[in-house]
Amino acid sequence: MKLSVGNKLYLGVISVFMVFAVAFIVFQQTREKRYKEETLHLKLQDYNDRLHVSLEFLGSPNEETLNRYVQLHNEKNIRVTLIDKKGRVFFDNLRKDYAHIANHSNRTEFVQALKTGQGATVDRKSNTTNIDYFYSATYFPKAGYVIRTALPYDNNLVKSLEADQHYIWFALSAMLILIIPLYRFTQRLDKNIMKLSIFASRADHNENLDTDDLIDFPNDELGEIAERIIKIYRRLESTRKEQDQLKRELTQNVAHELKTPVASIQGFLETIINNPEMDEETRKQFLERCYAQSERLVSLLRDISALNRMDNAPEAMDIEDIDIAEIVVQIQQETALELEKHKMKFINRLPAAIPVKANRNMIYSIFRNLTDNAIAYAGEGTTINLSAEHDNKYWYFKFSDNGIGVPAEHLPRIFERFYRVDKGRSRKMGGTGLGLAIVKNAILLHGGTIEAKNEPQGGLSLNFHIPRCRM
Repeated sequence: MKLSVGNKLYLGVISVFMVFAVAFIVFQQTREKRYKEETLHLKLQDYNDRLHVSLEFLGSPNEETLNRYVQLHNEKNIRVTLIDKKGRVFFDNLRKDYAHIANHSNRTEFVQALKTGQGATVDRKSNTTNIDYFYSATYFPKAGYVIRTALPYDNNLVKSLEADQHYIWFALSAMLILIIPLYRFTQRLDKNIMKLSIFASRADHNENLDTDDLIDFPNDELGEIAERIIKIYRRLESTRKEQDQLKRELTQNVAHELKTPVASIQGFLETIINNPEMDEETRKQFLERCYAQSERLVSLLRDISALNRMDNAPEAMDIEDIDIAEIVVQIQQETALELEKHKMKFINRLPAAIPVKANRNMIYSIFRNLTDNAIAYAGEGTTINLSAEHDNKYWYFKFSDNGIGVPAEHLPRIFERFYRVDKGRSRKMGGTGLGLAIVKNAILLHGGTIEAKNEPQGGLSLNFHIPRCRM
């Protein structure tokens, strides 16, 4: 059975902690046992030192003196042995047949004592008494002998040297305390991960994501993160569906907009082909209409291309230092004949210079489309006003006219692609329905925003801002 991520994490952490706990217990036992052995060793060393001091005071050691000292300073079950430098035993309080006692020159504690002054051996069976002892030996160079004391390594001594077991219970209790909250945490984590796994699987297979098992998450940071991931995905999915719908609508609108001029061109050309006897004046009129429709077709394709570039490669647009005031003057000159034809005025209240870092073609498109839109729809004899002011970050522009304005219900949608307030009039005027969409996209790509509103005294006002330095 495959373990989940939460269970793997739980078992992994518990394993690490158990290894740590075992290592801690072993280390603590070893250290405490060593400490108790060292304490016992020091105790026996002290006994050896006191015996040596007494012998120095009483004179040369002899059997009677040594027996009397051992009796007077009796330690339960203690064994006292004196050994000369050559390893010969010349006193032992438990065994007196010294001639039959083996030489002790190879005893570990004796060898250590000769080298370092002290020596000890834990749990070694005596060849003399055939009993296990704890030995502690001290070498006295001036006296020329080693005093060795020993205690039987029996149950009592073993228990006294055993490490305290309380810390073992402490380690086990700490582990149990850790296991419970860790288990709860890993289970919550596992639950969140399983839900995210289910979510990912359903998303991959385009299955329904609006189910109860993907709604409730534990009330903690992990649950909150999981919920946010799902909400972000759902928003992205919703946005993708909206974009797909917009693309379908755009495709339909493009096809519809292209069909009209193409059908007109085709109709005019068919009429010319099917009427070879047509007089020259009529033929010229039909060809002029074909040319006008082809111009409209070129404008439409140009605007669609501009929007596609904005949508697909906004990062590729060239940014340079430009002067918006200079561009607006250029547009005024280019549209002067159209303005005169419609008896319109263009009042330019811009400062002498408006320096920004921006894409020249897009900035040109913004003000040219606004001007063309006003000429086409504001009405005969109207006036266009353009003004600007700035703060530390932005240039704020107001482009307005005193024309017929836009019905309030259409204002929120005038920046949509191919949206027309008066479809018949718009096509008659030759508009593509993309001018204001290009304006909005170009402003957004430069880090600004735009809004439209009707002026109280009449006419349409378009207010937008562009960063002084591109965002």
